[in-house]
Amino acid sequence: MDANASETRLPGRCLCGAVTFTAVPVHGMHACHCERCRRWSGGVYLGVDCGDSVEVADAGTLATYGSSDWAERQFCRTCGASLFWKLKAGGMTVVSAQAFDDPSVFAFGSEIYVDAKPDNYAFAGDRARLTGAEVEARCAGET
Repeated sequence: MDANASETRLPGRCLCGAVTFTAVPVHGMHACHCERCRRWSGGVYLGVDCGDSVEVADAGTLATYGSSDWAERQFCRTCGASLFWKLKAGGMTVVSAQAFDDPSVFAFGSEIYVDAKPDNYAFAGDRARLTGAEVEARCAGET
């Protein structure tokens, strides 16, 4: 199943279960290789764009970090699990693919910030691979 085309609201949670959410994916999974995502997630950030569809059961369980002029990151106040990357202007919330109850439903659609990827790993397979400049140009067009 590819959740990209689904209108189904999918459930997810953080490591400790304090943050629970549902969301409707609008695109497949992508891997972000930017330095901020690598430091935030402890590796490659595998994310799924869910637009503005994310609904968190208790917003008080989230902490927010403004990681740039145009984006913020949200994580569990209790366990620290990395959960959401959001455009401050709205319209895009990228959810950690692994926070969904069944991350296997997502097709691996693209890799972004490939120019920032360290040389010690690489994903096999054919998919779109965008540089940081390409990603930022697309985001600037959406805001």
